[in-house]
Amino acid sequence: MKKQMLCFLFLSLFISSSYAQLKLNFYQKTCPNVESIVKAAVTKKFQQTFVTIPGTLRLFFHDCFVRGCDASVLLANANAEKDHPDDISLAGDGFDTVIKAKAALDSNPSCRNKVSCADILALATRDVIGLSGGPSYSVELGRRDGRISTKASVQNNLPHPDFKLDQLNNMFAKHGLSQTDMIALSGAHTLGFSHCGKFSSRIYSKNGIDPTLNRRYALQLRQMCPANVDPRIAINMDPTTPQTFDNAYFKNLQQGKGLFVSDQILFTDNRSKPTVNAFASSNTAFNQAFVTAITKLGRVGVLTGNQGEIRRDCTLPN
Repeated sequence: MKKQMLCFLFLSLFISSSYAQLKLNFYQKTCPNVESIVKAAVTKKFQQTFVTIPGTLRLFFHDCFVRGCDASVLLANANAEKDHPDDISLAGDGFDTVIKAKAALDSNPSCRNKVSCADILALATRDVIGLSGGPSYSVELGRRDGRISTKASVQNNLPHPDFKLDQLNNMFAKHGLSQTDMIALSGAHTLGFSHCGKFSSRIYSKNGIDPTLNRRYALQLRQMCPANVDPRIAINMDPTTPQTFDNAYFKNLQQGKGLFVSDQILFTDNRSKPTVNAFASSNTAFNQAFVTAITKLGRVGVLTGNQGEIRRDCTLPN
């Protein structure tokens, strides 16, 4: 335990040094209206489709967990991150949100090619959380964009729906994120949807319905996702308030309504259960923990200064 704690502290110090150049108001002299321009573009995109919200939020998470928060997930090539099986389901509306915000910035002469795609994604993520009723928070800026994007870099670097608590904790700890951070970030599953194929084994196994799953909820899932249905059919991850950023996700876990194994395990494992109960009983506690966690997530593996570039096109290296 002592050795693990020392390793975690060392990792935290290493990560903190990598984001030392991030700061609030980074673009004050070069593009002072960056936040309002991005927010207006994100709001316009949201008015066109709700998928903007979960699509952008998931895109940010997937970007940061693979090669760090460097917008590498946006790059297009014959061997790109976004084409890995774990990323193939990322919503096109998430990508489009960043592209639209980039275009809005570039239409302002003082901001053209001044703001990184990685920072645009970080700001857009904050904005979609706010648009869905979640907390607002200050975003540290100054990230540079990465030049490399490969399918191989995704492998084994994203949590899977069947993960248990130790697997989740180990993966998040690699990025300096604690168990509480992991549980708070999992709360983002209060928004968005999942494809039937991601959880079908919980409702259609040779042993019947997963015993940790609420039976009535499981039967509803079977109606929405019949056996042999197209696995690309999607349903809401939060059966109660799927378009609102709130603590309903944790209340659902208390009732056995976590869609993935990796969701429900947070309540069934006694090591994480108290945190789930705390967030379920206080939306304020959840929001505060989420802001802390997503701020830490935004520091993961960042490139600053001349470690990266500011892309002229978010989908192509310069």
